[in-house]
Amino acid sequence: MMQTHESRGSSLHRQVKSVARSLPDEKNTQSGARQHLDAPGTSVVDTPGTSVVDTPGTSVVDGIRKTSARRRGRSRMHGISVLIGCFGMFVLVLWLFSDMDREPAAAGPTNGTIPSRYEPDRAFRYLKQVCDLGTRPSGSPQMREQQDLLTSFFEKKGAKVSLQSFEIRHPETGEAVELANLIASWYPLRPKRFLLCAHYDTRPYPDRDRNNPKGVFVGANDGGSGVAALMELAHQLGDLPSDVGVDIVLFDGEEFVFEQGRDDYFLGSTYFAEKYKSQPPAVPYQAGVLLDMVGDRELRIYYEKNSLKYARDVARGIWQTADRLGVRAFVSRPRHTIDDDHIPLNRIAGIPTVDLIDFDYPRPGFGAPSYWHTEKDIPENCSGESLAAVVWVVHQWLLGQ
Repeated sequence: MMQTHESRGSSLHRQVKSVARSLPDEKNTQSGARQHLDAPGTSVVDTPGTSVVDTPGTSVVDGIRKTSARRRGRSRMHGISVLIGCFGMFVLVLWLFSDMDREPAAAGPTNGTIPSRYEPDRAFRYLKQVCDLGTRPSGSPQMREQQDLLTSFFEKKGAKVSLQSFEIRHPETGEAVELANLIASWYPLRPKRFLLCAHYDTRPYPDRDRNNPKGVFVGANDGGSGVAALMELAHQLGDLPSDVGVDIVLFDGEEFVFEQGRDDYFLGSTYFAEKYKSQPPAVPYQAGVLLDMVGDRELRIYYEKNSLKYARDVARGIWQTADRLGVRAFVSRPRHTIDDDHIPLNRIAGIPTVDLIDFDYPRPGFGAPSYWHTEKDIPENCSGESLAAVVWVVHQWLLGQ
């Protein structure tokens, strides 16, 4: 996924440039003195309201030059002080505003106890099971292992499972790479059908890791958490209202990206959306829910702004459900604008789909660490409680449709 709002760095750059433009002009500082020569051996300098006459043998011009230099020095120091002061105030304000959303790490995702049918330990075991395969980029042996694991798992939970395969060219080598969306269906002919989805590929490298950007990216939260949550949710899908059916779709190629700005995102969801539009199912989806980065130990899921744009009613229904259940991890205000797999689902397929995503991993705040696309995106920085809380909300929202 990509965050599309303005970066803090660009705002800070404009602030510094604005302060720099306010510094005193050195030429204007020197022009305040008017210099003229009097009788031989005597120099006279007039400044506003002041007349200075030097004695013979003394260079008043030299004195003027020293005075002007001192004034320029004071002017520069004043400008630097203003710049430092404004920068300090900007940093303080940024820290205060960003820190407003931070809550103690000890505060769990819910006000009370999660019902026993949703099992945090089981959800976390699923996350570990997926991550134990290693990094899972599109077309890799680990991705094929994951497909086999998930096909067997969902079939045992009563779903009909299929792979929607397609081919791309590797962005680095140009070689053919086969990708596949995994589709698990429950009750495909029921009149009210819903799409629950996540991406199950991982980024090829932890490219935002300062120490090892070509290292191993396990993708526990970004790539694993949505899969684990939907595995946990599958335990509840045999017990749906008699008119409700569900498809779980795991998208491939969400971020098969080796070079930012060159390579395309959302390959699997785009292919799925195009097929859905060109070959509509017998019963169309009423709504979709995308789960991405929902395993954070300090889970806080805000309204995502594109979700409000395309699927406002769906988003409000989910957050109202969370509020009713006392799941405080869902925060009822917008925070980020994210391009994610829900964009082609909304724009191409016309499925009103919301993105449940905690983009502040592990937390917001100026100077806070970020595990996103780094080697620190591991199961130990995720939580079964967070996964189970999200599953609880989504399942209860489904039951209310």
